[in-house]
Amino acid sequence: MSSDAVRTEGFVSHAFAPQADFLDNTETNRARPLTDAVITVRVIKSFEYRTMKPLVLHVDLTQTNAAQLRTRCLETVRTQPAFKAYRSVADKLDTLKLYTRAHGAKTTNLIINLDHPEWILPNNDNGPPLAELGIENETELSLFNREAYDAFLANPQTRWDASG
Repeated sequence: MSSDAVRTEGFVSHAFAPQADFLDNTETNRARPLTDAVITVRVIKSFEYRTMKPLVLHVDLTQTNAAQLRTRCLETVRTQPAFKAYRSVADKLDTLKLYTRAHGAKTTNLIINLDHPEWILPNNDNGPPLAELGIENETELSLFNREAYDAFLANPQTRWDASG
């Protein structure tokens, strides 16, 4: 055993290759409380070109509703340098939809979940908290323009260059 390796409880760990706690089998969606969940919001600029940027947020799911989350995301898009290319569409981003939950099945579409129209979150100021809508730790949501989504749903063609 090298001088950097440490033996603890039958496991050998190395200082440069930290090991996960193999005895902790808590599913990640239940590892954090609803009051301090980590969610990813996929900010979608274009469905056709599959242009999106993930936004990782710490959210209190018991106190935050969809409208408040959307407002928070828009504020980030408008102010953070990483989202400079998305500022042109910030005023058009009006809809949140569930993309996937932790340990759940994922869609084959790389940009948005085209199935389950019921997964579109209500966008009113007095809507229920996200926790009541089934949002939990490590959930992924999509933030997009509803008009562009409906057009893409009617004709789900992707493009790779300006000529199509």
